[in-house]
Amino acid sequence: MSETRRLQVLRVAQDDPLALPLLTELAVEYSTRYERPFEEQFEDLTTHPGEEFAPPHGALLVLVEDGEPVAGGAFRRYDERTAELKRIWTSARHRRRGLGRLVLDELEDEAVRRGYTRIHLTTGWRQPEAVALYLAAGYTALFDPSVPAEEIGPHPFEKYLR
Repeated sequence: MSETRRLQVLRVAQDDPLALPLLTELAVEYSTRYERPFEEQFEDLTTHPGEEFAPPHGALLVLVEDGEPVAGGAFRRYDERTAELKRIWTSARHRRRGLGRLVLDELEDEAVRRGYTRIHLTTGWRQPEAVALYLAAGYTALFDPSVPAEEIGPHPFEKYLR
């Protein structure tokens, strides 16, 4: 007998308890991949002005499955017509299920509802999974992929919305 699981998309504030696992796991991920102190990464993520990710110009979404936050992401205003994606995350225990792509789709739809026509984002040079996700989702790399990732630094992407 299989158990039916329920997935909800919730719009939350940065200080909402549902956002805490997102910010904590991101801090762990960044500190591990980029060899920076966890405390520094966590502080950067939790003290960033939350209003940037709040309406009317931004959003922070969390995917919740059976009460547990499993994925999420945010956007903020980059310019008048462009939203900047930030903090795309999938819980380590829930990866390889298409949740990252679902987060992207939800963020793009929300950005369109807010009047944006373009998405901009950057991801780190030690995040090949993120690069693959953005390319698969139709984002255009604004860097030369033939150059070694470490030499590029942050990898910028863009996508024009429907």
